[in-house]
Amino acid sequence: MSAAVGTAGAVVAARPQSPLRLALRRFLRRPAAVLGLAIVVGFVVLAVAAPLIAPFAPNQTSWSVIRKAPSLAHWFGTDENGRDVLSRVIFGARASLLAGVISVAIATGIGVPTGLLAGFAGGWTDAAIGRVVDAMLASPFLILAIALATFLGPSLENAMIAIGITATPVFVRITRAATLDAMTNDYVEAARALGNRPTRVALRHVLPNIVPPILVQATLAIAAAIIAEASLSFLGLGQQPPAPSWGSMLNGAQRFLTQAPWLAIFPGAAIFLVVLSFNLVGDGLRDALDPRVK
Repeated sequence: MSAAVGTAGAVVAARPQSPLRLALRRFLRRPAAVLGLAIVVGFVVLAVAAPLIAPFAPNQTSWSVIRKAPSLAHWFGTDENGRDVLSRVIFGARASLLAGVISVAIATGIGVPTGLLAGFAGGWTDAAIGRVVDAMLASPFLILAIALATFLGPSLENAMIAIGITATPVFVRITRAATLDAMTNDYVEAARALGNRPTRVALRHVLPNIVPPILVQATLAIAAAIIAEASLSFLGLGQQPPAPSWGSMLNGAQRFLTQAPWLAIFPGAAIFLVVLSFNLVGDGLRDALDPRVK
């Protein structure tokens, strides 16, 4: 009886864990990735609860405290219009995070189906999509985003569309490469042999198995999109004043770098922390979702 119980316990102990649980355990073993995730969550909380956390309204001016250094009343100081820099940094997180998420959503919404079609269909379809992608990648990412934002007009919404379209070719290439790799596996050949339609094979058997590299690229692309949004806002093509944005805050601070350096330090530090955190999370996800990593 005891031998039977021991054998059953050994079978239960030897039962493999789910891939999601294994990936979570691998991710949590990386302190840098966990720290990056904590910082990202913190900025998300700041952006969502900005009206409750910010000590002042972002556009509240006071001519008696113009360009005042950081103090107990204004932790990050005030700008050239007497506005609280801390409040504007907190509200500016909304524009940056929203631009990062929406832009990457646009890029994945266009790039993943296109890359899946290119990899699965092959032939002239793959060749035509590949030439368009090569033409877009021939231009630097930021230059193409600036050109599209200029054509669409200066606003945060148009900046997100421009960044999303510019980031699409990377997702097309990654999805196509992952699709070609997945199609060599036995389960795809078995699905085809059973008479499944090509659309069913692509959506049911190929797409779920190429999600990990797309998820990693999406995390890294958010960081790039935040930098792009800040650059467009700095050039006047993104969030329009007086609405707070880290990029537009840096644009206003460039005139007072010697008299009031805190105007550039704090929004610049916010961009640095968010971008670094998303890159750390992306690296952690890449290691956690790679089945070759033990």
